[in-house]
Amino acid sequence: MMKKTLTMALAVVTMMACGDKNKAEDPMADSGRTQRTENLLANLKAMGDSTVYMFGHHDDTVYGIGWEADYDNDSTIHMRSDVESVCNDFPALLSFDLGHIELGDEKNLDGVPFKRIREEIIAHYNRGGMVTLSWHLDNPLSGGSAWVADSLKETETKTVAAVLEGGEKHEMFLGWLDQIADFLNSLETPYGVKVPVLFRPWHEHTGSWFWWGQEHCTAEQYKALWQLTEQRLKERGVVNALYAYSPGTEADGDETKYMERYPGDDCIDLVGLDCYCFAQDADTTKIADYAKQLDRNLTMVCAVAKKHGKAAALTETGYECLKTNDWWTKTLAPVLEKHPLSYVLVWRNAHNRQDHFYAPYPGQMSASDFVRFYNNKQTLFLKDLNGLYLKK
Repeated sequence: MMKKTLTMALAVVTMMACGDKNKAEDPMADSGRTQRTENLLANLKAMGDSTVYMFGHHDDTVYGIGWEADYDNDSTIHMRSDVESVCNDFPALLSFDLGHIELGDEKNLDGVPFKRIREEIIAHYNRGGMVTLSWHLDNPLSGGSAWVADSLKETETKTVAAVLEGGEKHEMFLGWLDQIADFLNSLETPYGVKVPVLFRPWHEHTGSWFWWGQEHCTAEQYKALWQLTEQRLKERGVVNALYAYSPGTEADGDETKYMERYPGDDCIDLVGLDCYCFAQDADTTKIADYAKQLDRNLTMVCAVAKKHGKAAALTETGYECLKTNDWWTKTLAPVLEKHPLSYVLVWRNAHNRQDHFYAPYPGQMSASDFVRFYNNKQTLFLKDLNGLYLKK
């Protein structure tokens, strides 16, 4: 029996098409996207009108603390998860990153084969879950990573201009976008349905640690980068993507600053926020400061979402190493329950680092508290979802 029910008036029918799987219909909506993609968007918005939100975890099913999936063995797809090991349920939302797909690499920047990511996405969809994709792409001008290097700062400030129309790397960048389009177009089930995903590029742009960040381009250049991205993907036939705008906390609750580089309602489906708890050694003052900052910023994000008719989410958050045993129910949940969100996503549990994890694993000090968080009536995990891609 499910611990709770998704109270969104969704039809009680299976996720998969009725009848012959080889003849499943994948109808198009008037928007030019698939109807399932539009249904997903409608239901994300509906969550904002309810009291529930999905829980998500980055790279949840491909590695965790002390383990890594057998990428050559298809039978291990979606079979292991630190979250599942703690609460006997998978996250409702999985997140993966497409960094290095632009280079033609077989694996992403964290060493996960793109073939495996594709398989995990389709499997999670077939189980009724949702997927979001980020893109930490390399710098097309300097050849460095997505992150800004002090030695390359002069180059970093020219990168966005270089990839826009008329720039020296424009044609190269179009090829990179085509790699993204090819991957999104390949997300198709054996019965012919395109898997809807939420694509979240150009994130945390209000900071300056990425080459597309605040200090490295003008507001107009940033907006043009977004518009170029979406236009190219649509030209390449992508019909199964929603798009998320997710600044950091630099606006600090100021709607004008938050919206300064917003590319427009025609580009964006979901507005979000990336906000992390940086407390060291269970510093209760800093943990409390995080909760206040999160509350202040989510108040603003949800107001923007309502004003512009968008879904809202906490697109990235977490407390690295979870150094208190009650962070889930005493810090995170009390803030989230005040705001109309569709989901919250915590970052990854690195398989090769004991000091880089954001979800509990068996024996971790916050594991029992996470089970209490799981049993909260407001949190949705995989077993709680019902008809996410169907009309209400």
